[in-house]
Amino acid sequence: MIVPSASIGFNLNLLDRRSEQRDDDAFIASLHDAPTARFLVFDGDIPLLKRGDTHEAWFSASEAAAFGEPLQRVFLGQDSDGSGRFALGFASGLAQHEGQSQEKLHDRIDLRSIALQGLVAQEMLGVLGQSKSMLDWHRRHRFCANCGSPSRATAAGWQRLCDACGTRHFPRVDPVVIMLTIDGERCLLGRQRQFAPGMYSALAGFVEPGETVEDAVRREVHEEAHVACAEVVYFASQPWPFPSSLMIGCFARASSREIVVDTNELEDARWFTRAEVTAMLEGTHADNLSAPKPFAIAHHLLRAYAEHGEAVLRG
Repeated sequence: MIVPSASIGFNLNLLDRRSEQRDDDAFIASLHDAPTARFLVFDGDIPLLKRGDTHEAWFSASEAAAFGEPLQRVFLGQDSDGSGRFALGFASGLAQHEGQSQEKLHDRIDLRSIALQGLVAQEMLGVLGQSKSMLDWHRRHRFCANCGSPSRATAAGWQRLCDACGTRHFPRVDPVVIMLTIDGERCLLGRQRQFAPGMYSALAGFVEPGETVEDAVRREVHEEAHVACAEVVYFASQPWPFPSSLMIGCFARASSREIVVDTNELEDARWFTRAEVTAMLEGTHADNLSAPKPFAIAHHLLRAYAEHGEAVLRG
């Protein structure tokens, strides 16, 4: 079975990250100062998009300079034409502080809405996700976790260094399992209270220290719905920049059927037939129940099951 990884939201990022040259200050400066350099502008954790016939996320150096000095700069990588691409993080409220004329030129749109509405190309969505995660990391790690002293950005924005104790801090990614548990021609779905009315999705949870992905799948399904699982099969992954998780999509075979919902985690959980899943994806469910939108990996888990049934458990 072919996994459509590139069609999952935030998965496509064509920049050459040049991670081996992030410590080369002269190289980074040459890219940053070149006329071809382009910048993403974030107002707090929300991107600014230039208004026009389409939403454009890249700003030239002169356009970005109109917003003043950013709190943070992160080198994202090189585009296919060799130009440097950077993310600039500003304090929240930037658009309002720039005055009415600036507000008319830009839209301040949160990343989830950009993905949901398909406002930018897939490869641009991946770069925006990379940027949001990195800028959020800098905001939340301004002090050394070892000694508590202020830290500073280095390595083109990919490290923070504590000058007091010498500790180097690196961006962290939180692994999260998201799994579709299958029992023949039906699968297990749940809903949280904050979901849109009528929407059900695959169960999910963070991987704990000292735990394999497979064991995390089994534990989370049992904790949330009291259903036991046997084999676990990997499907695909998705960077999830809210703030910086990696969704690890899996299928699992149920070895028990009775559901006991953990109401601290879920509002409801139930078995859905494969035909129901198809109807939910197509928006034709008799009870107006729905599934996550295509930018979410949960949608692709459900789509693969709807199209291939139990065959997804063979990988």
